[in-house]
Amino acid sequence: MSAGTLPPFDPDDPLGIDDLLEPEDLAVRSTVRKWAADRVLPHIADWYERGELPGIRELTRELGSLGALGMSLSGYGCTGAGAVQYGLACLELEAADSGIRSLVSVQGSLAMYAIHRFGSEEQKQRWLPRMAAGEVIGCFGLTEPDHGSDPAGMRTYAKRDGTDWVLTGRKMWITNGSVAGVAVVWARTDEGIRGFVVPTDTPGFSAPEIKHKWSLRASVTSELILDEVRLPADAVLPEATGLRGPLSCLSHARYGIIWGALGAARSSFASALEYARSREQFGRPIGGFQLTQAKLADMAVELHKGVLLAHHLGRRMDAGRLRPEQVSFGKLNNVREAIEICRTARTILGANGISLEYPVMRHATNLESVLTYEGTVEMHQLVLGKALTGLDAFR
Repeated sequence: MSAGTLPPFDPDDPLGIDDLLEPEDLAVRSTVRKWAADRVLPHIADWYERGELPGIRELTRELGSLGALGMSLSGYGCTGAGAVQYGLACLELEAADSGIRSLVSVQGSLAMYAIHRFGSEEQKQRWLPRMAAGEVIGCFGLTEPDHGSDPAGMRTYAKRDGTDWVLTGRKMWITNGSVAGVAVVWARTDEGIRGFVVPTDTPGFSAPEIKHKWSLRASVTSELILDEVRLPADAVLPEATGLRGPLSCLSHARYGIIWGALGAARSSFASALEYARSREQFGRPIGGFQLTQAKLADMAVELHKGVLLAHHLGRRMDAGRLRPEQVSFGKLNNVREAIEICRTARTILGANGISLEYPVMRHATNLESVLTYEGTVEMHQLVLGKALTGLDAFR
């Protein structure tokens, strides 16, 4: 191909990554992007400033009608989409706001995935179709006030009482908690760590909402309190014993974060690029100065390298070859680079960068949470360190 017939350079896709996508992938991306533009972007600054996500139940039903809830799962009303399609949806949702992507991730990749992967057929039939439709919101109770990175130390305990189970304990930082109709709760038992499907109207269950957050403000975050919650024998997830169950759920959710964080980065980069083209100082647009162009170039390089990485990991996931260490690789790199892109974008916007009229500071503060939830930077570094050296440095 001669230089004259080369396709034009596209600032939105400088590496031509769209060439790797199938028409079905592009259709999913377009559908979710349009929904986010219509239903989230006009309101998100106000929701964030108020620290609320009003109409969450309606939004969840709309996401269900799009097929975005549990979209990588098959059957039971789920769309069975490929991993790359799910990733593209996460990217578009987080380009609107991390809180919206978190709603979808917790619903599909944690609560629904746990039931789909480890639940009984009765549990699947009871919960998954309604969760896929957005009629029931789910949450996932693993983290505790004193146990985050070390879930093996959890104190929530489930004891047998005849044929029943009785759960007692607390969970913390639970997305969707106070609006959920069902909670997947992990607890210690005499038989090891087990998962329980808990209808949230069960006596003894409560989920007070956590306020005064400076990150993920347009997201429902709660504490779960389990005060001798009595459940029947069939509430336990029969196929999950030990930490393998909750950790596999987290790995599935982290995959979505690998894509999602890039949505926040893309939004911030686009805002900085547009601003640099129009903002004038010293008689010309600031995008014409070398230092600003260096920032924009570095941001674009890291953003699109991250998309390539996410795409590669998605194809491995579709092929059944994605290892947990590779998920840690992606989460560590993409979230760390995404937050740096947001911070750099803020410097280009100057004082305007801290205003909610622009998305940059909102994305940056949201990513402060994404950086540490579902595995801190340090934990993913140690996962990779162990894989590289064969030596366990966790303790």
